[in-house]
Amino acid sequence: MLALVCSLAVALPGAFVLSRLRRRAVALHVGALVALAVAAVAAGIVGAALAMFISTHDLTVLLVVVVTSGVVSVAVALWLGRRFAADAMWAAEAESTRRELVAWVSHDLRTPLAGLRAMAEALEDGVVDDPETVAEYHKRMRLETDRMTGLVDDLFELSRINAGALRLTLASVALGDVVSDALAGAAPIAGARHVRLEAAAGDWPAVLGSEPELSRVVGNLLVNAIRHTPADGSVTVTGGRDSEGAWLAVTDGCGGIPADDLPRVFEVAFRGEAARTPGAAGTGLGNSAGLGLAIVRGLVEAQHGRVDVANVTGGCRFEVRLAAP
Repeated sequence: MLALVCSLAVALPGAFVLSRLRRRAVALHVGALVALAVAAVAAGIVGAALAMFISTHDLTVLLVVVVTSGVVSVAVALWLGRRFAADAMWAAEAESTRRELVAWVSHDLRTPLAGLRAMAEALEDGVVDDPETVAEYHKRMRLETDRMTGLVDDLFELSRINAGALRLTLASVALGDVVSDALAGAAPIAGARHVRLEAAAGDWPAVLGSEPELSRVVGNLLVNAIRHTPADGSVTVTGGRDSEGAWLAVTDGCGGIPADDLPRVFEVAFRGEAARTPGAAGTGLGNSAGLGLAIVRGLVEAQHGRVDVANVTGGCRFEVRLAAP
């Protein structure tokens, strides 16, 4: 009974304190809960020990054991509380990102599908029959199909990256050849947007990577830069080697990215259209699902490199760093 009374004398005020901490951090909750339990046990033990008139030495030993165990328990509780809080926040962010991605992709698929259906019905019902209009409808249907195919390919690539199923065989790759091919592939898009593509002259270094994935990295960076560069602007590709290894940079004329958005640029489904000066509407590039830069980061990290972004005068600069062979 004495032990019960002593424990309740600590537990009841502690429960009141815990009720006042409902809006505080998870780690603090867990630590306070364990501290309360230890304090209640200690109070009961000390109360009973004093009533038993045990020796001072034995009581000191008992208190040392209880205090030591309590300190260890509270420390472990705080550590686990932080882990639980971090896991909970990560799970919440992952779920939020997943929902946002599903919403974006659903929108990006619904729009071309609606257009394809309307054009197919018009052709089927004979609403349009002159050869020029029919040819235009066929061209637009092919373009919308290519757009949806690209979106599905991006989703598949991103799922491989997130699942850890991407296994690359790294070898020496001539960075100049990769950049040259990527520029040739992006030239029609840049021409339609009246954006100049410029590449630095000189010796391009070799890098340790995978040529198909590296080509996609450069291609995605170029398309992203063209999308956000206004007409009559320029996109510049540079590269070189320094003490840290080889690097490649794509600089655009987007007008800059707000500082708060810079850390989110490589997140899945982040578009940040309001952060850029020009929009992508009517450019022939279609709507971005916010996957291109997320794929860039995943592919670069799979090649043991890193990618960063920073604002420069008139735009922003994406820099990829890879190991030299």
